[in-house]
Amino acid sequence: MSMFCYQCQETAKGTGCTIAGVCGKKEDTAGLQDLLVYTLKGLAVVAEEAKKQNKLDPSVGLFICQGFFATITNANFDNARFVDLIKASVSKRDALKLAIGYSSDLDVVNWNGPESSYAAKAAEVGVLSQANEDVRSLRELLIYGLKGMAAYTDHAAVLGFEKPEIYEYMISALATTTRDLSVDEMVGQVLKCGEVAVTAMALLDEANTTTYGNPEMTTVNLGVRGNPGILISGHDLKDMEELLKQTEGTGVDVYTHSEMLPANYYPAFKKYDHFVGNYGNAWWLQDKEFTSFNGPILMTTNCITPVKEAYRDRIYTTGMAGWPGATHIADRMDGGSKDFSEIITKAKTCAPPLEIETGTIVGGFAHAQVMALADKVIDAVKSGALKRFVVMAGCDGRQPGRNYFTEVAKALPEDTVILTAGCAKFRYNKLNLGDIGGIPRVLDAGQCNDSYSLAYVALQLKEVFGAADINDLPISYDIAWYEQKAVVVLLALLAIGVKHIRLGPTLPAFLSPNVAKVLVENFDIKPVGDVAGDVAAIMAGN
Repeated sequence: MSMFCYQCQETAKGTGCTIAGVCGKKEDTAGLQDLLVYTLKGLAVVAEEAKKQNKLDPSVGLFICQGFFATITNANFDNARFVDLIKASVSKRDALKLAIGYSSDLDVVNWNGPESSYAAKAAEVGVLSQANEDVRSLRELLIYGLKGMAAYTDHAAVLGFEKPEIYEYMISALATTTRDLSVDEMVGQVLKCGEVAVTAMALLDEANTTTYGNPEMTTVNLGVRGNPGILISGHDLKDMEELLKQTEGTGVDVYTHSEMLPANYYPAFKKYDHFVGNYGNAWWLQDKEFTSFNGPILMTTNCITPVKEAYRDRIYTTGMAGWPGATHIADRMDGGSKDFSEIITKAKTCAPPLEIETGTIVGGFAHAQVMALADKVIDAVKSGALKRFVVMAGCDGRQPGRNYFTEVAKALPEDTVILTAGCAKFRYNKLNLGDIGGIPRVLDAGQCNDSYSLAYVALQLKEVFGAADINDLPISYDIAWYEQKAVVVLLALLAIGVKHIRLGPTLPAFLSPNVAKVLVENFDIKPVGDVAGDVAAIMAGN
């Protein structure tokens, strides 16, 4: 086969993409991503030794995060960027080896082939290079968890928040994927990834809320105005801030799309009169919605779908995102800002957005806002008006089976509240589900980056109600997943003790039967089923 990738939920035939990615990734790009992961493993092996000698360059951990971030599904399709990252990874590895006098016969450390050999080497070191299905499954589960953690950690670092222990764990964990560990040791690494993920998610929450304030209950406009606009998608709030500052007074409006919707909830952004609201829905509808928007689009992170001719000349990438031929906005220099002037100039030449919907939606229920409603919540639970919370967080995607989550939201009794974060909410956040004594029945905590709020709220409710076990709370979990950030959120939930999670619309292809069995036996993870049966089981606490 020309390639093999099974890191996302939509992988071909539920087993793996072998010709081209369902995401649009081509064979050569897939190979470069595999090779980058391979060289990052080599860098981690040397960095682990450098740490023992107190000679670890502190920039290595962040570089590994950024390299992993670039390989997340739908983030970067630009081969030239991957070549640069591979070369930088090898260069950093060799500099560390020289600094510590490191020598080893491990190929994963010493390979340094010319660019002409990249394709051949990538074919040797891809996912299927590990023949043992269960070892491959556990290693890839760990790597995908690390990719998700890398994204969260990089976002925090952009805002100046870092914890060396997160980098050190990631280096150590990645190095273990080059070694022959026992199954128990590999399972232990996967569970440890979940533990450290909670720390990484809490750090990002601290970075966002310290910098921009706690998200607050907000009514978000879905319509448009008559000015030209810029549409910003992805997850990077620093890019959002700098774009708003640079467009102020220019006559250009700013709208959020998909995972940037929760930027509307932060107090720091509400002062900008030209910040109009949200345009469109989840990431997979961008080919239609980017076309109708008319103005330029800024992709700050994943998720990018194959770019259509209708907006090819007005899509821009930044950060770890990339698309071949798209203009890439360079990283900010220390203490400086990114330069979005080219996008602003482009916007002024474009027609205003075409209106595709009107009205409003309500969000902003991160942990601070939910806990501000704690008295109402407690009273509603004690009175029986609120019988159960259902966590329906995670990702959206293109498959028709994802309509399951819409139908579950509709079928849940009126005495339930949905807790959500991530783009999965676009399956039900525009439904008129009402409220319970003033508590909206859909509480949107924000991006997948804000999933920490869901764990925090669960732990706080455990204290409030004096529950001995988090699984004794009236909370059920019906999670939609798509890519690697959802994988690490799942591992984080397992780390805080959550069991009985429903996961869909399909279980990950990278879970071998034996590894899936371990998760089922230890945590009662189960696939989603039919709507009526699942809703009945959820309400029964099963």
